[in-house]
Amino acid sequence: MTLEPVDIGIIKSMLETCDRHTLTGRRDRAAFIFLMDTGVRAGEFVELDLADCEYPSGAVTVRRGKGGKPRTVFMGRKTLKVVRSYLRLRDDECPALWVTDEGTRIKYSGLRSMVVRRAKKAGVKPPSLHSFRRFFALQCLRNGMDIFTLQKAMGHADLTVLRRYLAQTSEDVQAAHRIAGPVDNVDW
Repeated sequence: MTLEPVDIGIIKSMLETCDRHTLTGRRDRAAFIFLMDTGVRAGEFVELDLADCEYPSGAVTVRRGKGGKPRTVFMGRKTLKVVRSYLRLRDDECPALWVTDEGTRIKYSGLRSMVVRRAKKAGVKPPSLHSFRRFFALQCLRNGMDIFTLQKAMGHADLTVLRRYLAQTSEDVQAAHRIAGPVDNVDW
C-alpha cells in the first residue's frame, strides 16, 4: 500500500492564505512548515510544549511518541524562523507550543480544522494530517538521509512500517542510479 505525501503545490497555496501580520496567520504558516520539517505525528504535535524546543539547535523533544517512547526531532533554520515569528505575537501564559486564538492548547480536531479552513480558502483539496509526515519521510530520503536515521527520526521500531512511506517513483530510482550506478562510477 502506497501512502501519498502532501502535495507541495497544495501547501504553497494554503500558505498564501496565511496573513503574516496576525497570530492565526503566523501560527498556521508555522504549523504547516513545522509538520513538514519535523515529521511529527499530529497527536505529538498538539502535545508539544514551549519547553520542548531548543531554539538555537532546533531540537524538539517529543516526550510521548507512539508507544510512549520519547525521541528528538529537529527544525531546520527556515522552520525555526517561522516558529519564532509566530511566538513573537503570542501574549498568553499557556505552556503549549501551539495555541488557539484564545490562548489554550490546540487539540487534534483544531489542527484538522486549521488544515480544512486553509485548504478551503486556497480552493484546494484538504490534505490529511498524516500526509505531512509522509512528505517528511519521502523528502528526507530523496535529499540523502539514510533509512536508519529516518527510522529513528520518525520513531519507528523497525523498517517495515517506514517502508510504506517510501514509495519511490521511477524518477527517484533514476536519479539514485545517476549518483551510484556501478559502471558509471568505475574509472575506465
